[in-house]
Amino acid sequence: MSKKIRIGIIGCGGIANGKHMPSLSKIDEVELIAFCDIEEERAIKAARDFGTADAKVYIDYKELLQNEDVDVVHVCTPNHSHAEITIDSLEADKHVMCEKPMAKTSADARRMVDAAKRTGKKLTIGYQYRFRADSWHLHKLCERGDFGDIYYARAHAIRRRAVPTWGVFLDEEKQGGGSLIDIGTHSLDMTLWMMNNYEPKAVLGTTFHKLGQKKDAANAWGSWDPDKFKVEDSAFGMITMKNGATISLETSWALNTLHTGEARCTLCGTEGGADMHDGLRINGEDLGKLYTNQIQIDGKGVAFYDADQESDADHEARLWIDALLNDKEPVVKPEQALVVTEILEAIYESARTGQAVYFDDNEKEVPDEKRTDQVLQ
Repeated sequence: MSKKIRIGIIGCGGIANGKHMPSLSKIDEVELIAFCDIEEERAIKAARDFGTADAKVYIDYKELLQNEDVDVVHVCTPNHSHAEITIDSLEADKHVMCEKPMAKTSADARRMVDAAKRTGKKLTIGYQYRFRADSWHLHKLCERGDFGDIYYARAHAIRRRAVPTWGVFLDEEKQGGGSLIDIGTHSLDMTLWMMNNYEPKAVLGTTFHKLGQKKDAANAWGSWDPDKFKVEDSAFGMITMKNGATISLETSWALNTLHTGEARCTLCGTEGGADMHDGLRINGEDLGKLYTNQIQIDGKGVAFYDADQESDADHEARLWIDALLNDKEPVVKPEQALVVTEILEAIYESARTGQAVYFDDNEKEVPDEKRTDQVLQ
């Protein structure tokens, strides 16, 4: 692993500074050599904080893509631009890590998958919570078959009052939605990954814009402006899979509840179950008795010593670079992220129409002229 991976960052805002650049800068095989942002000052600061001595700064991402020294691009821009920038980057012979969600629409996400296949370049999506220590361990148990057939699951992404009020989070045009597409996408991705089930059959969903209309509301980052709050504050969905499994998804930025937690899932299988409500808990039956096991994830156990633990962002970055250096498949495959986007889109569509959305034309026996808006081809 002697080759240097030279990376360009497109979008030098919060997610780039909070996750991508700090984690990438810790990897010896990585050089951050190009930075682009429509606000040049942010790109200049990013280059100064994380770049090589000769790092280049751009305000037009297409100019960055002309830099032949760049091997990989990280797309850290608002949702509506993910597809265009990713496809242009792939066609410019760059591998791409695109922040979640994959795209604003399933059509755009599908174009991204097609572009990766057409160019032969690697594409992954930034679902970093797969790489959290408890998620990683739980997935190993799922792969080993500890839970048998997982036929019911819940995807949790509930905040009581934590609406992001900065940037374009409240802008429906640029983001495509609110809590569902922002944090609900993480919990759904995690749940599908645990179940290894990417074949949805039907979706029924609701979205609400109730608390977002309130003025001077309590909020972790200060009160929001109701006039700018154009997206849902909570959303809920029931997803049935082709094999009969069912997933309940719940997400909110603002909800009157004491039951909170995000990027979590609950799994129920024929041989056991798991949840993340109080750490990672495994439940089942043995010799006619029920048991609950608490998994010690943090590595602690020795007096006066806290074991070092790799963060989810660092874990994600390390395995992504390893996939590039050793020509492996990325952990988050674009085809998987496409299904997540398709389901999110179906929840929004179901909420808009008040009807279930079916993924197979043959599943819904209604006249063709009544089927158009409810069926995803």
